[in-house]
Amino acid sequence: MSLPAADPAFRVHAALDRLAADMPALGIAVSGGGDSTALMHMVADWARGRTIMVATVDHGLRPGSAAEARQAGRAARALGLPHVTLLWQRETETGNLMANARDARLRLLAGWAQRNGLPAVLLGHTADDQAETLLMRLARGSGIDGLASMAEWRDRFGIRWLRPMLGAGRQELRDWLQARGTAWTDDPSNENDDFDRIRIRKAMTALDMDIPALARAANHIQEARDALSHYAAHAARDVTIRNGSITLPRRDYQDAPTEIRRRLIVAACRWITGADYPPRRNTVLHALNALATGHRVTLDGALIEPAGDRIRLFREAAAAMRAPDSHGGTWDNRWKISGLKAGQHVAALGMSEVARVKWRLSGLGRDEAAATPAIWQGDRLVAAPLVRATAPYDVRPLRDSGDFHRLVMAH
Repeated sequence: MSLPAADPAFRVHAALDRLAADMPALGIAVSGGGDSTALMHMVADWARGRTIMVATVDHGLRPGSAAEARQAGRAARALGLPHVTLLWQRETETGNLMANARDARLRLLAGWAQRNGLPAVLLGHTADDQAETLLMRLARGSGIDGLASMAEWRDRFGIRWLRPMLGAGRQELRDWLQARGTAWTDDPSNENDDFDRIRIRKAMTALDMDIPALARAANHIQEARDALSHYAAHAARDVTIRNGSITLPRRDYQDAPTEIRRRLIVAACRWITGADYPPRRNTVLHALNALATGHRVTLDGALIEPAGDRIRLFREAAAAMRAPDSHGGTWDNRWKISGLKAGQHVAALGMSEVARVKWRLSGLGRDEAAATPAIWQGDRLVAAPLVRATAPYDVRPLRDSGDFHRLVMAH
């Protein structure tokens, strides 16, 4: 049955055709609220033989969250869709609770999707979320990356995240559910003025702001961001990568505008450390200022060093020393190591041992060599494979040049 173009399901189905037509299986993140409930019903109508699975994350932050998760499960099973509730086993965390909860939600959903062979998870963000996010980040003084609209898809934690409802508004989705006689659960925290998003949402309503116009503005900023990413990729064309370090031609870096320099440095630091998030903007600007005066500087566990006609970036030795020991597999979120014997472990070579392994012959700098993985038997240094190749130890980087260029284009 064809849908009229005014029906929000028409737009959502068109987005699903564009984003997921070749995927035989999909997951849906469903909280039980109006947006995700509408998404679940629209996907069920569209699925046409695909495997669709549903998950609800219970953060345990409110007394009624478990009951809401059970209700979401009943709604999914009524559509013939398998459902699971994922519990956030919270430890004592620091920082922003809501940000930690969002990050935990994605990690839980990613693990669930990977265990079930789901290549992508659908999220219920709408045009209203676009508009609210734009105003929230504008109030915080965000740069162009923060102000740009949410992408329809992105890859993170080994899973593709799809947002097929960005062209639909929150109220029209609720009207759509009501026309079908379908209920949903309103989260009481949506009335809690302690949260920035709720205050922004209420202000938008009071001012009768044009949500589609704000969403279009975010899309325009996204187009500008994409142009900057392509410029940065061009500026990174002659980057060289060796032994987990990155070298930028200094002239290409200096000839670029500040925003492109920032993007190059952020991508390089994330590539070196494997961090999920970029460094804070103020710390990046401090690093750019230091480089402009010819000084080396550390940034989120990476050391950035002007060296003649090059700028070199590599792992900070002190940060590598803090990495947990590894008994095989991966170490410091940078290296994959094999060949260890019983009782051996991997830890940073360290500054005190650098001279013993004749680091100058390796072509590495002293600080760079100190941050490389070394094989230890208790407190005894056995080998430093990146400084001097030693059988049977094999050390390979977790990321290659393709990963760096993807980070340059990331948003």
